[in-house]
Amino acid sequence: MERVNLIWNHSLYQEAYRKIQELEQERPFCGHSAEHFLDVARLAWIYNLEDGSGLDKECVYAAALLHDIGRHLQYLQGIPHHEASAELAAELLPQCGFSSGEAEEILCAIRSHRESGIREEKSLRGYLYKADKLSRICLACPAAADCDWPEDKKNRKIVY
Repeated sequence: MERVNLIWNHSLYQEAYRKIQELEQERPFCGHSAEHFLDVARLAWIYNLEDGSGLDKECVYAAALLHDIGRHLQYLQGIPHHEASAELAAELLPQCGFSSGEAEEILCAIRSHRESGIREEKSLRGYLYKADKLSRICLACPAAADCDWPEDKKNRKIVY
């Protein structure tokens, strides 16, 4: 997981992460913390293993760590976070040792992690989408009643 740790420790990543934490400090809903990023990574990795898809573990974890890292730019500049995250990831991935092919697969997953039509894909982008949505534990959320997620999307039971 050397390359994943390079992402986590990179100054650009840490600065973006710090800004997200500051901006979400008073947010009562699901946040974009290390727990969220790692929950998404672990779920996506499990889906990969169960399907026998053979994805590279570092690519799965890199996509999960980076998929929401542009969230602060959405808050501050109105840039959709999947686009902002892909821009930041495009800069980080080569610096952290990912090949151009790996980077393109990760960037595709980040750009499309909000497209519901890919949920059943047995691919990095499909796993990232599914893991991102199912990582939210609405059944135990104190702010669930005020959440703007549609009721049919809230995870009101234990799922994986």
